Amino acid sequence: MPGNTFGKAFRVTTFGESHGRAVGVIVDGCPAMLELSEADIQRELDRRKPGQSAVTTQRREEDRVEILSGVYEGKTTGMPIAMVVYNREYDSSAYEELRFKPRPGHADLTYFLKYGHRDHRGGGRASGRETLARVAAGAIAKKLLATIGVEILAHTVEIAGVRAGEVSIEDIRKNPERNSVRCADLAKAKEMEEKILEAKREGDSVGGVVEVIALNVPPGLGEPVFDKLDADIAKALMSIGAVKGVEIGSGFAAARLRGSENNDEFYVEAGKIKSRSNNAGGVLGGISTGMPIVARVAVKPTSSIAKEQRTVDLKELKETTISVKGRHDPCIVPRVVPVCEAMLALTLADHALRAGVIPATRLG
Repeated sequence: MPGNTFGKAFRVTTFGESHGRAVGVIVDGCPAMLELSEADIQRELDRRKPGQSAVTTQRREEDRVEILSGVYEGKTTGMPIAMVVYNREYDSSAYEELRFKPRPGHADLTYFLKYGHRDHRGGGRASGRETLARVAAGAIAKKLLATIGVEILAHTVEIAGVRAGEVSIEDIRKNPERNSVRCADLAKAKEMEEKILEAKREGDSVGGVVEVIALNVPPGLGEPVFDKLDADIAKALMSIGAVKGVEIGSGFAAARLRGSENNDEFYVEAGKIKSRSNNAGGVLGGISTGMPIVARVAVKPTSSIAKEQRTVDLKELKETTISVKGRHDPCIVPRVVPVCEAMLALTLADHALRAGVIPATRLG
């Protein structure tokens, strides 16, 4: 089956290509009576859109969203919500050279091998532009989760080997939107920016790490054995095109700890069971514990770079070289931040509806 739909109770189907007429999404399963406007969606899309700074692509798109269905008089109706963003400012000419020359590190080759025919303009369906549909759907999920007090935050913790220092939740709430790399550590943010611009001058790109957090998640979300909450979170985050690794809680660091160091000891506070640490990242046995959910993703360097690379000519089946022209992010990490928030929100909204924590038919 085509893999264009995510979720079970809160179902999201995205459509569209980078240089096609539009990119959009259909959200099915949102209960009625949720207050929702285009402004709610636009606020999140503006955080993801291109052309925001010197460290992102200079493609200029307003990414203006239109809600086509599922909302009436400012409230959801319980019917499918269709949203669309029309592509306005794109130049496909730079991609003609790439029609039969797959970019190393990109999905050009695998799409061609699987389908034998593809929209090569801007990367087509494999373009990062597809993520705007996820962010639009995630905006709805965020509003839905807010009705039960859940808050989703994300920030950049590493770019090109520069790591952020210790930051507070309040730092993560306010600082990422104050700099171009969305880092909560303002001092390290400047170093990250310099690394990106250095790579850009050299016709190259860099990657990094994004951390995403969910606060006030109720305990009990997640369906063992194969629909574990952390398994679905990992799938959601791994489905983002630039992501090559996901860890929950202490993640790979747990492999270097003893059980006495990694185990989260329990205590009681105000009649609630809590843990003294959160190495589990808010999930045990695939079920939420009530502690903050914490995940991190490894984001690869952007594959479209100006440096000459070796590739093959698919038409003539011979080796050749390629130098990618056009407008591309020298680092995709800052724009992945709102996408990670969206994917975590979609996963939690889906599980909250499945568990009955959020009513499936109508709110209130």
